[in-house]
Amino acid sequence: MRVGVLCSRLRVEEKLIFQALRDRGVDGERIDDEAITLGLSQGLDGYDVVLIRCLSHSRALYASKLLGDNGQRTVNAYEVIATAGDKLLTSLALSKRGVPTPRTRVAFAPQAALEAIEEMGYPVVLKPLNGSWGRLLAKINDRDAAETILEHKHTLGGYLHSIFYIQEYVDKPGRDIRSFVVGGKVVAAIYRHAAHWITNTARGGEATACPITPEIEAISRAAAEAVGGGAVAVDILEAPDGRLLVSEVNHTPEFRNSIAPTGVDIAACIVDYALEVAAMEPGR
Repeated sequence: MRVGVLCSRLRVEEKLIFQALRDRGVDGERIDDEAITLGLSQGLDGYDVVLIRCLSHSRALYASKLLGDNGQRTVNAYEVIATAGDKLLTSLALSKRGVPTPRTRVAFAPQAALEAIEEMGYPVVLKPLNGSWGRLLAKINDRDAAETILEHKHTLGGYLHSIFYIQEYVDKPGRDIRSFVVGGKVVAAIYRHAAHWITNTARGGEATACPITPEIEAISRAAAEAVGGGAVAVDILEAPDGRLLVSEVNHTPEFRNSIAPTGVDIAACIVDYALEVAAMEPGR
């Protein structure tokens, strides 16, 4: 069996994936996403499955579509990447499945966005539709801040700034939860602690082990199923009233900071799932 790993660069996560492949006696090969070309009716020959680990959402999206349409199995599949890579599509998918999520509004112009923010009540969080590592998030505490940020986004222009995706601010207890769901199983979960309201470990958040309670397991599995399954990370907020709310789902999660506190070899979980996908009967 041969596994291709389509990636932009070899981060810790990709190195761990290759180690997991070697541990299983599987031939793994790096595929540089800057070096390949793909045709409309031609995949990447010789691979039983391709792990999509691109840093760029657009590269992951279109590579998975081209490969999948040509009969190549990918992890994750195009449908998962398309949904989880867009915060609005994620929110819609979660809502349709009845997965609790923060109140969300979408506007297409600054004035409409301002009216939505005022209706929701301060503070709110303004997010780009695409992006990771907590970049370009804005916590808006009052009307002055709202008017300023909306004007900046409108003036900057561009695709990232043209849609106003607004969520209620959830007053977390100094942490949030990230769970890892692989092939429908919740394999690990961490708390991400930070004094700042953005708790991403890429932004300095500290990871500690989080027990996988029945409630965390249920909401994590439901969120993963809502975006199409695969190998994903689910970001969960603890509301002041005790409710769990899913804020986002990540289709190419980083996990280097989650292995030590949980004791779970997440790379091995992903590789084992990819090998299961590779061995599936045609048509599944």
